[in-house]
Amino acid sequence: MESLLNHLKTYYPISREAIGALADCLQEKTYAKSDFLLKQGRVCDHFYFLQHGALRGFYNINDKEITHWFAFENTFVSSFHSFTTGQPSIENIQFLEGSILWAISRKQLTGLFDQFHEIERLVRIIYERYYVRLEERYVNAQFKTAAELYNNLLEQSPHILERVPLGYISSYLGITPETLSRIRKQR
Repeated sequence: MESLLNHLKTYYPISREAIGALADCLQEKTYAKSDFLLKQGRVCDHFYFLQHGALRGFYNINDKEITHWFAFENTFVSSFHSFTTGQPSIENIQFLEGSILWAISRKQLTGLFDQFHEIERLVRIIYERYYVRLEERYVNAQFKTAAELYNNLLEQSPHILERVPLGYISSYLGITPETLSRIRKQR
């Protein structure tokens, strides 16, 4: 839990009292490789901090899995749409490695918002950073070539290539495995 509490300080300072109340609400969860954190059609009622491990978010479209994000250590994870709206998720979240997370329920987090406005501000900042990354990804996917997308991945997140199967990476980049292989050979 210490890594989570230290990580929170990089977003926004919160009081010891707020940290204590937050810590009282957190539950440690452990998952094995290939387990699901969330399956399509279920409501995501928890917000998570990934302390150790890796996972991916993906959609099932026409019997094909389309990976749209990865998460690694020191990352906040949720099906943000489902968590925020209370509607069933249209995505799946699956573990790529054995992982440890810290979880807080939507009800507990909302109660903390009412009690500590600094926690509400902290989570708003976390959401804003998530949105910025989402928009950057969308813009890149619309305006960059497959080679540019791969080169950006190498420059910004080389660890993905070490920890994620190439089939998921090609899906994430929106290209075929053959195109990814061709781009990798040209480097």
